[in-house]
Amino acid sequence: MYAVIEAGGKQHKVELGQVLEVDLMQEEPGTDYAFDQVMLYVDGDDVQIGQPYLKNANVLAEVVEEVKGEKVSILRFRRRKHSMRKIGHRQRYTQIKIKEINVGK
Repeated sequence: MYAVIEAGGKQHKVELGQVLEVDLMQEEPGTDYAFDQVMLYVDGDDVQIGQPYLKNANVLAEVVEEVKGEKVSILRFRRRKHSMRKIGHRQRYTQIKIKEINVGK
C-alpha cells in the first residue's frame, strides 16, 4: 500500500513507516501533521486516482526533526578579469515519518 502526496509543491511517493525529507515546515518536532493533498492511492488491485486530489483522503505523519542537506558550492568566475567568488549553501528540510494512510470511499 502506498500513496502519492503533494508537499511543498513536489510529489512524494509514501508508504507506511517511511521516513522522508520534505521542504522546511513550521511544525515542531514530535507533532502530527496531516497531508490532505493525496493524488494517488494504491492497495493491491485497488487503485484510486484523484483529479487532481482524492476526496476524504489524508496521510498522517509525525514530524521527526529539522535536518540540513548536503552542501552545494557555487563558483562565480569571470575570465580575464581577476575576479572569482565562491559561496556555499545548505538547504534545510523537515524529516517526517508516515504513520497512516486514510482513504474514504
